[in-house]
Amino acid sequence: MAGDDFAALLRELKERSGLSYGALGKRLHMSGSTLHRYVSGEVVPVEFAPVERLARVCRATPDELLELHRRWIRADALRGVKKDEAEGAEGSDGGETAEGAEGAAADSTASARAPSAAPPVPDTTPVPATPVPAAPVMATPVPVTPDATPAPGSVPPARDASGPARRRVPRAALYAATGVVAVSAAVALVASPDDDGRHGPAGAVAQTSASVSGTATGPGSTSPSPSASTSAPSASASVSGTSSASPSRPATAAPSRQAPAGPPLTVSTTPYYWEVPCDHAFLVDRSPKNVPKPPPQQGAVGWAAPLKAVSANRQEVVLTVQGTGPETVVLEDLHVRVVSSGPALDWNQYVMGNGCGGQVDTASFDVSLDLGTPTAVPIGGQRDFPYSVTESDTEVFHATAHTSGQDVSWYLELEWSSGGRHGMTRVDDHGKPFRTSASRDDSYYAYPLGSDHWEPVEGG
Repeated sequence: MAGDDFAALLRELKERSGLSYGALGKRLHMSGSTLHRYVSGEVVPVEFAPVERLARVCRATPDELLELHRRWIRADALRGVKKDEAEGAEGSDGGETAEGAEGAAADSTASARAPSAAPPVPDTTPVPATPVPAAPVMATPVPVTPDATPAPGSVPPARDASGPARRRVPRAALYAATGVVAVSAAVALVASPDDDGRHGPAGAVAQTSASVSGTATGPGSTSPSPSASTSAPSASASVSGTSSASPSRPATAAPSRQAPAGPPLTVSTTPYYWEVPCDHAFLVDRSPKNVPKPPPQQGAVGWAAPLKAVSANRQEVVLTVQGTGPETVVLEDLHVRVVSSGPALDWNQYVMGNGCGGQVDTASFDVSLDLGTPTAVPIGGQRDFPYSVTESDTEVFHATAHTSGQDVSWYLELEWSSGGRHGMTRVDDHGKPFRTSASRDDSYYAYPLGSDHWEPVEGG
């Protein structure tokens, strides 16, 4: 089996304790049959927490706990390998037949779609509008003059053969448009001013012409038309009148061209998470009468903060990672950083639930804080890094940290990259490190259903 060496060490601890499966199950809030499957090697637990509690009840030493954790990680990894090999053997018989059928279907589909494999690409080249007398500015023939009057001896530019030919505007229509614009400009200049000296519609037409003549002075434009030369005075006045406001425009647009200062992702953290209430306990430096009843999982932060409670033996943290924009952010790795480590706290242990169901197979990263350099090891089928997130695509990670003899302050660092940017995002408990401590012994306080006070439960 995948966990023979792991089960052998469990069996040695159980036999050394001298306790029956029923007695162990009562102390661990688990059924005796489940413990028997663990010890016999029939089942490898999906989490290390129940194994650690069993070992502590059996009086395992810290070195034995470390060795048990190493063997459990190896058994958990081998379980995934055995499962993949079994699934590959079951699917090998029908794989060739299915592959042949899929290949025939793919060939027929490809042959059916062959005539439409290269659909015509529509021409997206803008076509100049036909001159309209009501809006002479839109009919300015500047964009199409190179096609209408090519230079002698020049070679016309090649057209894109993938799309239809561009529609050419007749030379007579261009001359007509030029005449209409010239007449409109002349009417604007001849119009008399108002009694108070202000210009009426003629000023509006001059302003519009100035914007058109200014646009036509870009690269690729030809010589100005008569209407452009007529409106030149108003164009120069418009430029001089707005010159004082010109410096403010680039200053306003400059921040949008700069790279954002913050990271391109957000991380939402749940510092205390449990699927089964008895899987989580807190150490509190208070007597039972001064500790309120256990909270639901959603209220754990509000319960633990005023009591200055510390997670006992293990702590499961949930990270929800999301991008802040449409660009893809690659999550490269998850690092564990230890701030401080000291002796285990000599405080009372309070379990958050009484009576537990079966274990939940949760994909997560296991973090052993007793190692010299803790790392995040994927377990339970969890895929290792890298991952990727965007504004509409999020990722949720579970990290379970545990210790058997120390009081450890720690945090996580999420390494990411996006385009040419690269950085680290710290993940902690609302600005301060996570804190996990081993308990002094196996005794704890429980809050049974229907009770109104904490009741002591002696360890083995």
